[in-house]
This record gives sequence, C-alpha cells and structure tokens, in this order.
Amino acid sequence: MPVPLRAQAAAAPSTEQALVARLERALNAPNQEGLDALLAPEQRQQLGPRLRRFAQRFANARWRLRSGAPLADGTVPVAVAVNGSALNNGLQYSLQASQQLRLRLDGGLISGQELVQDQSVLTSAREPMPITLVIPDAVLTGSRYDVDVVLDEPLGQAMVAGGLVSLTQRQVREQQSPTIQLEPMGGGGLFKSVQAPFQPGVQTWAAMLVHPDGVVTVTKRVRVVSDRSEL
Repeated sequence: MPVPLRAQAAAAPSTEQALVARLERALNAPNQEGLDALLAPEQRQQLGPRLRRFAQRFANARWRLRSGAPLADGTVPVAVAVNGSALNNGLQYSLQASQQLRLRLDGGLISGQELVQDQSVLTSAREPMPITLVIPDAVLTGSRYDVDVVLDEPLGQAMVAGGLVSLTQRQVREQQSPTIQLEPMGGGGLFKSVQAPFQPGVQTWAAMLVHPDGVVTVTKRVRVVSDRSEL
C-alpha cells in the first residue's frame, strides 16, 4: 500500500538532522574526508585540527551522533559517542567517550558549538573493567563537590594507586597528557573532594588509577555556574 504523502513528509529528516548525519559520515570516513565542507571557516580552523589530532591517536575510532529538535535559541542538541583503541608503548588502550553539544548552524554549515557535557575513559586493562564516574556535570561557584572514580568490582586487598589533576584550557585544547602524581588508595577506586572556583567557567579533571589489571585514565568536564537553575 502506498504511504500517504503526509506520512512521507513527516518521515523525511530535517535539515539539521541531515547535516548531523553528514557530519557523522565525515567523522567515520578515512582521513575524515568531507569534514571541511561542513564547517564554517572559523570552525574549520579551530575544530578541524583538534579532530585530526584525535584521529591520529585513534585511527579506528567510530563516531555515533544523534541530534534533537532545535532549541529556543536556535542551536541543535547533539549527543556524541566515540569508541576506539590505540597502541602506545606496547600497551593496547581502549577509549569510550561521550559529549553533549549544542551546534549552531548557518547556511548549511556548522558555525559554532557549545560543549555542555564531556567525559572519556581510557583503559589498558586486558579484560573489561567496569567503572562508574560519580562526577557532576555542573556545580555552583564556590561549592565543594566529589570527584569519584569507582571500581564496580573492588579488588579487595589489592593495592591501587591513583591521582587527580585539574587541566588547563591549553592542555584540553591541544589534547596534552598531564603529569599525575599517584598515591596509594583503597581497592574501591579514587575518591576526592574538590573546590569549585568562585567565578563561573569550566573545570576539567584528569584522574588516573593504576592497579594489578591495568591503568584507567578518566577526563571529565564540569561546568561552574552561579545560578542554581543552570544545574
């Protein structure tokens, strides 16, 4: 039975959805072919090099993008999930990362973006090692909050070393690996209480756990806001 024209029109992807689908294909293409054609000139200069540096580290990364309906300010919410692996100093690392973005589109190009949520987990464990991140996406200025990386299967009497460091904007932008001082911890994971700055902005944390089964590195972006309604 033919599909009614009204139903066909309702099923057609929106302009925003079509652009996000093209972006997903470009990110998953060899050498990210076609990516520049989707970015406005300023984004091409800022975002393009960062994506290509990431692709050099994780050549087999697979991207999944899902867009929502445009928001009141005209931006398009996009959920991003990335999985990949890399070999470094003889160790095989696996990556799981997620982001929540708000993209601004202009003339069929991506002209701007706002990063709402960002976290990644990089592990060298030979076997899957489930962990839980207990870290808020947003906190109030001046507040104290917990940064916890919890091993879902505690190691009992095994010793774990861990550490936490705040990343600078440059380290984040250039994807630099920080130096993290490690100290002995309990087998359940890393548990830290930290201080939010007194001015709105962003804190980005890097945590590392070293244990008998491998190494886990976590990065997490925390928005610091002055209005409780933004939490």
